[in-house]
Amino acid sequence: MGRMHAPGKGISSSALPYRRAPPAWLKTTPDEVVDQIIKLARKGLTPSQIGVTLRDSHGIPQVRFVTGNKILRILKSQGVLSSLLILACSHTLFVVIFPHPISPFFPPPCRFQNAFCLGIGLGPSIPEDLWHLIKKAVAVRKHLEVNRKDKDSKFRLILIESRIHRLARYYKSKQQIPPTFKYDSATASTLIA
Repeated sequence: MGRMHAPGKGISSSALPYRRAPPAWLKTTPDEVVDQIIKLARKGLTPSQIGVTLRDSHGIPQVRFVTGNKILRILKSQGVLSSLLILACSHTLFVVIFPHPISPFFPPPCRFQNAFCLGIGLGPSIPEDLWHLIKKAVAVRKHLEVNRKDKDSKFRLILIESRIHRLARYYKSKQQIPPTFKYDSATASTLIA
C-alpha cells in the first residue's frame, strides 16, 4: 500500500488466520471477554490498547472471533458514558465525549471552561487514528515554538494537519464525529492535554 506523504510502498503486515471460529484451546466465554473489555475501558485504555492487553496477557487472539463483535462496537453498546463535553470556542462548537473521567483521550472535565456535560456509551468520542494525528500535530507545534527555524518540521506539520482535515471530513460523512467538529490548532492542545 502506498503512503500518502512518503515514498514507501510497504506491504508487510500480520496475516489473520483463515479460520474465523475461536481456537479450540480458548476456554474463555464471550461474556468474560466483554467483562474484561469493559474493565479495561474503565481504566482508561484505548480500544487498540485493550486488544493488545487481551492478546498478550489473557491469550485472546481475536476478540471478534470470540464475541462476534469488534472491541469498539462492544464499547459503544455498553452503558452510559460518564460525560459528554460541549465546548464553545469562538464561533466553533466542539463536542467531546469522555469514556471515563480518567481517560487517555481527554483530560478530566474540570480543566475546561464554558462547558457542560451529558452522556452516551463507553467508546471514545473521536476515532483513535484522528486523535493520534491531533496529538502528533500538537507535539510538532510545541517543538516549533522552541525551534522556529526548523523548516522541515514546519512542512511536516502542514502534511499532518492536511491529514487531520481529510480524516475529519471522512468521519463527518460517516457520522463518527459531530458535523460541527473543526480542528483548530489553538484549541487542539486542550483536546490532548
